[in-house]
Amino acid sequence: MKKITYWVVALMLMSSCDDKLEITNPNQQTADAYWATEAQAFAGITAVYNALVTDGTYQRTFPSFNDSRGDDMYGDSPAVYLELGGQFTLPTNAAETQWIWRDHYMLIFRANQVISSVGKMDASIIGDDAKRRILGQAYFLRGLAYYNLAITYKAVPVVTEPPVDKTQYYPATATEEELWNQIFSDLRNGEEMLPINYDNVVGPDRGQKGRATKGAAAGMLGKAYLYRKMYPQAEAQLAKFFTGPLQGIYSLVPNYRDNFTTTNENNAESLFEVQFSATGGSVGNWTGEPSANWRQFIALPVAYGMEGKAWSDYQPTQWIYNEYRQEKTVDNQVDPRLPATILYYNEAEGNTTAYGAPWTASLRDKIYPRKYTMEGLGVPFETPETGGMNYRVLRYADILLMYAEVLNELGRTAEAYPYIQQVRSRAKLPDLATVRPNMNQEQMRDQIAHERALEFAIEGQRIHDIIRWGWLYDPAKLAMLKEHDDDFNTWTPGNEYLPIPQSELDNNANLLPNPANK
Repeated sequence: MKKITYWVVALMLMSSCDDKLEITNPNQQTADAYWATEAQAFAGITAVYNALVTDGTYQRTFPSFNDSRGDDMYGDSPAVYLELGGQFTLPTNAAETQWIWRDHYMLIFRANQVISSVGKMDASIIGDDAKRRILGQAYFLRGLAYYNLAITYKAVPVVTEPPVDKTQYYPATATEEELWNQIFSDLRNGEEMLPINYDNVVGPDRGQKGRATKGAAAGMLGKAYLYRKMYPQAEAQLAKFFTGPLQGIYSLVPNYRDNFTTTNENNAESLFEVQFSATGGSVGNWTGEPSANWRQFIALPVAYGMEGKAWSDYQPTQWIYNEYRQEKTVDNQVDPRLPATILYYNEAEGNTTAYGAPWTASLRDKIYPRKYTMEGLGVPFETPETGGMNYRVLRYADILLMYAEVLNELGRTAEAYPYIQQVRSRAKLPDLATVRPNMNQEQMRDQIAHERALEFAIEGQRIHDIIRWGWLYDPAKLAMLKEHDDDFNTWTPGNEYLPIPQSELDNNANLLPNPANK
């Protein structure tokens, strides 16, 4: 079935410019004249999705900065800020921290327009089912945006309505409690309003893949509860996938690599992924207002691809490479997630080509990212325009390992084994209950950290696991991280977050700095 198409003329973007600089575009419909038809309501929610494919959301900067700050990746680029981001020394005036802020608030503004305007539409304009689906998607996407901002900046303003006038252009920083309560509320609303899938809905979204679903909202809500260490709530939420209404909806795909190619996208393992395409359009989708000529490529492949084939801005750490080799499969082979995640030369294992050509002899002792590159997908080298794979925001494997973690934190350690084993069995690893039986809670914590590192390397998750586990403030764990990745030698307290952009602090007197600004 076809994927959701993201390109539409965007709704008005919020501006805080002075009156002298405000110019009305005669070719752009104003918000006051919009929101009159069902078609406009559907176009409006598509515009919200459109904000997901920009540089500051999932096209490049947000996922790459997440990756470089973990111990599984580091920056290796002539663009100095890409290295400083992973070293926890990014200055407050770095463009990258501004891009992430800018594009997530663009997503929030568009979601607010949909929630406000579609919510007011009469039944004579749009049916109740269609209205609920559109609102559910807007709530989910806003909740996702605030979740990303919370784990990136710690505390940010919460804006839930389109501004009426300029006095509302300068919102104050919310408390962490207010921010997370908004995330929980939005994701609960999304879960309540969204369908399981779009196969049988009535409307232009019928059969479309890539739209937010009940499972996506339920899973993200469980993830949010876990991040905040709300273990009973997380257990009840994640249990829905095993004994509740979402039981049997999702499953692991047999081939791990299928989660990171252009084939088998939106598969049974995917709860939510951002839709990218290498075809069509002539204008790069870096940010701003899209048009019919806008492209929808993902720029991670050109940022991650090996030197000589791409920009090679980031490298996997030797630690994560070695971590995959700690345990052989039941048939005495290397963990299949290693070659799916990392590009490396090893003649004995049959890894002798890269991008369809023999490995360059001078590069055979180096390792490169393979996950989220186009290596092996028929391109001889990477460009921004060749990136066509979707970005997986939430996979069923994460549901399994999160649930195992929650059970362990609730003192139900023995019950965690089978959920971990489902992930291990896909990688053909031996039965954990046999090789490491009767682990206590602390041992299981370390085991889950190991399992998550292997399953989610180069997926932007590791740094946020490290933060929520409190490892940076545990001397023994911090020493371990420094052994894994030299970047942690320059971490100082508070700099696990990105700084609030200096330009935002300069323009908004109500905005507070975060620990990374000090």
